This record gives sequence, C-alpha cells and structure tokens, in this order.
Amino acid sequence: MPHHQPPEKHRTFARAMRIGSTKAEELLWQQLKGRQVGGAKFRRQVPLKGYILDFVCFERKLIIEVDGGQHADNSADVRRDVLLGQHGFRDLRVWNDEIEKSLDFVIRRISSALAEQATPLQPRP
Repeated sequence: MPHHQPPEKHRTFARAMRIGSTKAEELLWQQLKGRQVGGAKFRRQVPLKGYILDFVCFERKLIIEVDGGQHADNSADVRRDVLLGQHGFRDLRVWNDEIEKSLDFVIRRISSALAEQATPLQPRP
C-alpha cells in the first residue's frame, strides 16, 4: 500500500486517542510494540480511510480492534470492515475484558492471524 497521508484533523484526533488509551489498549500495546508478536510491526491509533484503527500491521494487513460494549452489532463497524477489506485488510476484534482477563489467549489469536497472513497461497495443481 502506498504511503498514506491522512488529513491533519485525523492525525490530531489519533494522537489524542493514543494519549487517552484504555487500560485494555495499553495492556495490548505493551505486548505488540517492538515486534514482540510474530515479528510484526504494529502501529497504534492510526488514521486510515477516514477511520482511526486501534492497532494495525501494514506488512501483514492485519487490523486489531479493541472493543467495548458500544461495538456490539454496530453497523458502522461492519461498513468499515467491508471498506478496509476491499483494500486487503483483515480485522481481528477483541473485547476489552478479554484482554484484561485472558491476555495470553488474545496474543495467541493475534499470532495465529499473523501466521495465516504470512503463509503465501499455493497454486493448485
């Protein structure tokens, strides 16, 4: 994906969201930063296509969204996922309490998703 330069207002909002991260987002970031999971480089609170992504690995096109109850059955999230999916991104959603109570399990899910993305498709014989 070519380098994306979001509008300044989106960058300012993303910066504010990084400062005001939730406990779950901070816990997960401590595990994701520095290529600690699957050697993948993650960025946090990244503006893309008019949305602010909680965590994204551009190399593997994996988005991780940390959600609270307000995201249950949210049609805006579905539209966002479809749009970003059209650009090759996959979305992995995890709940705040899932991170706080079972961080190891969440990291294993992320590792599996990264491994799936890293496996090149083999041509059929």
